[in-house]
Amino acid sequence: MIVYLFRILIVLAIGLLIYTIVQYFLNPQRKLHKAKESNEFYFLDEPNNSKKNLQFVFKGCLFEGEKYVGTTEQSFEVVDIHVVVHDPMELKGLTRDDLYFLEKELLIHYPFSKVKWKHPINKLMISDDSESDSTT
Repeated sequence: MIVYLFRILIVLAIGLLIYTIVQYFLNPQRKLHKAKESNEFYFLDEPNNSKKNLQFVFKGCLFEGEKYVGTTEQSFEVVDIHVVVHDPMELKGLTRDDLYFLEKELLIHYPFSKVKWKHPINKLMISDDSESDSTT
């Protein structure tokens, strides 16, 4: 009797171990950190959850974007995305063209949105907002 119980416990332990390994490899946060280490582009988002921020990595720099829902002509959509970087030292080496690429990628996922870059990224971007601020 104890032998059968021990066998059942071993099978359950192996099943739990396999489940844990699969969950580890499917974890999107792990993929995000792996892309950061390998300097690749990776976009992590839940498009159906407007309350959850999106994250993306490009050239080893981790960006986070806050999504804001608003109205368009026909429906409610994400209309503003405020992008911030938590460690400004990671921005070293990024060019204006890289930021335009990232903005294009965001607009592919959210075509009705306006991307607003937060400090210090906004100092590199050329936009109508920065031109109007300098004339006043």
